Amino acid sequence: MASSATPRGRGAPPAPGLPAQAFDAAPFAVAATWGDDHALTYANPRHRGLFGDAPLGTPFDRAFPDLAGPEFLSRLASVQATGEPCVLAALPVVLRIPGEGAAEKVFTFSLSPAVAPDGLRGVLVVSTEVTGQVEAQRRVLHRFQRLVDASEQKTWVADPAGRVFDASGWEQVTGRSRAELIGHGWLETAHPEDRPALAKAWADAVREVPERFEYVYRLRYRDGSHRHCRLSAVPLREDGALVEWVAGVSDIEEEWLEERRTALLARAAAVVGDASSAEESFAALSHVVVPALADQCGIYLLPETPEDAAPTEGLIVRRVAATARRGVESGLPPLRDERVDPHLHGAFTHVALSRVPARATFPPGHAPPGFAPPALAPWIVRAGAHSGVLVPVLVDGAVAAVVSAFVCGAREGISAQDTELIRDILEHAHGPLRNALELHRTRRVANALQHSLLTAPPHVPGLQIVARYRASATTAQVGGDWYDSFLLPDGVPSLVIGDVAGHDLAAAVTMSRMRNMLRGLAVDRTEPPGDIVRRLDLAAQCLGPEETTATCVFCRVEPMGDGHWQLNYAVAGHPPPLVVNGDGRSRFLEASHGPLLGGISPEIARGNALETVAPGSTLLLYTDGLVERPGEDIDTSLERLRGRAEAMASAPLEHFCDELVDRHNPGTSDDIALIALRTASASRAASTPGR
Repeated sequence: MASSATPRGRGAPPAPGLPAQAFDAAPFAVAATWGDDHALTYANPRHRGLFGDAPLGTPFDRAFPDLAGPEFLSRLASVQATGEPCVLAALPVVLRIPGEGAAEKVFTFSLSPAVAPDGLRGVLVVSTEVTGQVEAQRRVLHRFQRLVDASEQKTWVADPAGRVFDASGWEQVTGRSRAELIGHGWLETAHPEDRPALAKAWADAVREVPERFEYVYRLRYRDGSHRHCRLSAVPLREDGALVEWVAGVSDIEEEWLEERRTALLARAAAVVGDASSAEESFAALSHVVVPALADQCGIYLLPETPEDAAPTEGLIVRRVAATARRGVESGLPPLRDERVDPHLHGAFTHVALSRVPARATFPPGHAPPGFAPPALAPWIVRAGAHSGVLVPVLVDGAVAAVVSAFVCGAREGISAQDTELIRDILEHAHGPLRNALELHRTRRVANALQHSLLTAPPHVPGLQIVARYRASATTAQVGGDWYDSFLLPDGVPSLVIGDVAGHDLAAAVTMSRMRNMLRGLAVDRTEPPGDIVRRLDLAAQCLGPEETTATCVFCRVEPMGDGHWQLNYAVAGHPPPLVVNGDGRSRFLEASHGPLLGGISPEIARGNALETVAPGSTLLLYTDGLVERPGEDIDTSLERLRGRAEAMASAPLEHFCDELVDRHNPGTSDDIALIALRTASASRAASTPGR
């Protein structure tokens, strides 16, 4: 500790670095020691006047033999060794005052650890005479002791209005002169983003005068870097009146980084665990990165085996997240598939294939050639980004995605430490991400299988056939709904709608089996729809031991020669077909309604029903996802469908189907499949050659 008093001893050791001048005018005795022999390194005037003017560098027990008794020396050694402060309360001391002789006084000693910049340990000794002192003086001692414990060489003193007039240690740390720091100039050492909030918090404290004011912000050091610190200030009073503020600033960068890391890892695990798809998982992770670590984050889902892609052809990736903090979100590219050209996106390609992150700092808006991810270069220019990183996402040893993160404005560039934290966040979410990606791959296979089977309806003179399929938004495109339409061996067109229970790959596979078996059974022989459905039930139950249930409607649509058509149909546990006449009147076809497939013995006969469909009419087959709403009675749901269909009776059939699908209940968790048939109007039917 540097002393403002003239040293008594020659060749005294250097001080341990505490702001000694802050204690020269203190109304109580302050001394400091350092080293294992507790050499005296500082004593303020009050201490020298009470206990003697010993030379600096003298061991404490020899400098003050009347003060340093066995208990005192034991506690001094304990604080030196453990770093834990202690207080010796109401300890009697015999003072030898010149001209007055010996006198016993009672003191309270506060022993606090002090650490020099080079790591040397010492002890700060604050001695307060409590003989006849009032409680207010002891409170001042307590506040000051707490302040010393938190100061770490950066202190300042301010007047009651909060204007700094002494800034001990700040000039060397911040590189600013005393003239720049006094008044409210010390606020300029805060990071520009933290400065307004710090100024307001300090103004509020000056107005309200709490017992202790604490605030965490980023302090700018001499080298231009910013580190998190904790400002601790206490008000000092005399006779109940505020006389000044004394504050100390502690560097807590490592503590802050660890707390941030813990919080971000926990948040990443939580948001990914709550996601229902790979896309949603990655989008949630982008909001963990922004704004905590970057101003923008993009995530690109890669093919399952990027190593297999030809280097000259590049990769086809899907941008599943494009997130930016408020103020720089304009111009972000949309979520879509992108081609990664190895010549235009060399850094991205290298990260995807090598599994090694890439980091760059560059002039604002001018990323190195090949560093910008696909379609992001315009945003980098517009936002003035000056630092970025590309990080591979490894799931079970393979690169599943690439994360890009960029910063702009006054923010410091992305550091190696930030890059590692992004990798830790991704690694911490490995389990949920692996599950989400596995589900994503399963759904993709099931969706491809399902769509491969949903073929276009045949062209039949005098009829128009339109089909639609929409996957469930909540089950992510995996289901057992299907439709079909094909010509039977006798030339009669058929319509099929079906639904296998479940929303997974097994349901999609079972659906494909049912669809293919129904086709095979229907073309095998010409027989009533009920018999074909019965044989389908028998064949399905012979496939394996697992229990599978399904519903379907199978129809033969036969011309009657006068523009009318005869519908021969069988229903197996499925919602009833709906016929809407050209004049808007409608009816559900409920004459044939058998049990679902897999529900009873397939040996039981299934019935058929005949229905005449007039010219200009629409026949609608659909799955329950089109009508059902959670908690709603099915009759209510069917009547709602009837009303919507009647209102569009004269609309073109394509529009009719689109409107029904687009306006379906948003709360449904089921797929939607429908197939609609419209007979030609009477005038058109008359001009159509007979079959």
